[in-house]
Amino acid sequence: QVQLVESGGGLVQAGGSLRLSCAASVSTYAMGWFRQAPGKEREFIAGISGSGGNTYYADSRKGRFTISRDNAKNTIYLQMNSLKPEDTAVYYCAADRLRVGVHGYEYGYWGQGTRVTVSS
Repeated sequence: QVQLVESGGGLVQAGGSLRLSCAASVSTYAMGWFRQAPGKEREFIAGISGSGGNTYYADSRKGRFTISRDNAKNTIYLQMNSLKPEDTAVYYCAADRLRVGVHGYEYGYWGQGTRVTVSS
């Protein structure tokens, strides 16, 4: 059973930064970050291969968000800078044994989410 636990969410002012963490019970799985804002569909933010050698970003998130991982700690991170009120959402990490996907259905394991609120 793969377990994923996100942390690091909270309230931040516009322009600020947050770093989300996702502690996994497995290492070297492909991982992704998604988010879901109220009333909106879940959307892909970024993904990282099992080795960490390849990263993928939704075009709209390039530049402000950075995904990384530390396989020694079985943890992936999402560094978020220059946050905007429209970044307010619940952020989820997801895992797949084989490959990074940009769609939620490509991941078999999900964390419970961590809430990020960006005030204007």
